[in-house]
Amino acid sequence: MDVLSDLLHRARASSVLVRQMIQRPPWSMTFADNPALTVVAALDGRASVRLDDDPRAAPVHLAAGDIALISGTRRYTIADDPTTPPQVVIRTNGTPAFEPVGPCRQSLAPRTYGDGLPGATTLLRGAYDLRGDVGERLLALLPPLAVVPAGPRTRPALDLLATETAQEEPGQDAVLNRLLDLVLVLALRAWCARPQATELPSWYAALTTPAVGDALRLLHGDPARRWTVAELAARVGQSRATFAAHFTTAVGEPPLGYLTSWRMVLAADLLRDTDDTVAAVARAVGYSDAFAFSTAFKRARGLSPSDWRQQAVERPEPPPGPVPVAAGVRSPSRGADAS
Repeated sequence: MDVLSDLLHRARASSVLVRQMIQRPPWSMTFADNPALTVVAALDGRASVRLDDDPRAAPVHLAAGDIALISGTRRYTIADDPTTPPQVVIRTNGTPAFEPVGPCRQSLAPRTYGDGLPGATTLLRGAYDLRGDVGERLLALLPPLAVVPAGPRTRPALDLLATETAQEEPGQDAVLNRLLDLVLVLALRAWCARPQATELPSWYAALTTPAVGDALRLLHGDPARRWTVAELAARVGQSRATFAAHFTTAVGEPPLGYLTSWRMVLAADLLRDTDDTVAAVARAVGYSDAFAFSTAFKRARGLSPSDWRQQAVERPEPPPGPVPVAAGVRSPSRGADAS
C-alpha cells in the first residue's frame, strides 16, 4: 500500500461529512471546536478564511476552484468577505457533524443549504475526524491553513463532489467519502509539489525516490512482517549496502529504524483505541515477544505500554469552552447545529 493512502485509511476515525452552501452575500460563519481536518472549496464566487485562533493571521482569499485545507485550529471563520461580521457560530464539538444554521439554513437539496439566488457563492465543506498518532503524522504535511490554487486536476473532482453532494441515491455516503478522499489527496499532492515546499517530512519527499519509495510501500503494506535490510534490498533491486545508504539519506533514518518508529505509531493507536492485551498489540505490530515490544515502546515513548495506555485513558479530551458571541450574532445550541 502506498504510504499516503495508508495514513489516510488508518487515521480516519469515522465517516467524513460533506455539505454545500449556495448563498448570496453577505454571509459569514464561524466554526468552533473543530475536527482535525477540514476541506473548504469556493466553487463559484469568492470566499475568505480567517483563523480566529491566531489574531496575527490575515484572512486568506479563495477564488473559484481554490481549496483550503484547515487543520490544528479550534476556531475559524469563513465568509464572503473578511469585512462581513460573523452571523452565526457553529459548534462542531470536535466532530465533523453539523447542519448549517442562520443565514444559510434553508435546504435546497440533500446536504445543500442557502438561498440559491443569482450571484450566490457556492461553497463546499468537507470535514474529517482523524485519530491518534497516525492522524498526527498525516497532519504533519500541512500548516494550519494551506491554500491550493484551482487547477486542471482538482476542479473536475470538485465539480463531481458538488454534484454528488446534492444527490440521494443508494451508496451515497460511500461515493461522497471516496470523492472527498480524492479531492484531499489531489490537494495534498499539489501542496507538497510546490517549489517552496521545503518543510515537508522527509518520508514524503522519499516517496518518489527510486527504490526507497518502493521499500516504504512494502513496509506500510505489511508492517508486522519480519523484514530484513537484505530482503528489502532484494525486493527493490539494489545491493544491501547501496539500498541502506539510499534509504537513510532519503528518509533520515535506516530502514529498520523507520519500521520500528512506524510500528510504535501503530501500537500507540492500538493501545489507545482497543482493549487488546499488550501481547496482542505486540503481535499485531510484528513482535512475537511482548517483553521485547515493551522495551522498544518504552524507549520510543518514555512509558511502558500499560502505563501509556493508562495515561491516554485518564487524559480526557478538553471540553468545548464557551464561544464568545458578538452583539447580534446567534450561537446555536448543540442540538440545533449537530447531528
